Amino acid sequence: MCNIMKNITLSIDERVLAAVRRYAAARDCSVNGLVRDFLTRLAESEDRSRDARRRIRQLSKRSKARIGRISWNRETLHER
Repeated sequence: MCNIMKNITLSIDERVLAAVRRYAAARDCSVNGLVRDFLTRLAESEDRSRDARRRIRQLSKRSKARIGRISWNRETLHER
């Protein structure tokens, strides 16, 4: 499967860009590569979070556990 790359344009403060260029150069990569990797990790993290929430909902539906009657209120819960 071939990934089609899309170009994007970003606006960024000059000082931030200069610092990021130094950071990238010290790691033998490009600013473009840093941004691409960051956005890829961000998207993957969101996918994992969504999948985890879906799995929790599935497990809770199958669970035999039952919650009893609530016998407390906010005041008693936070009593000192």
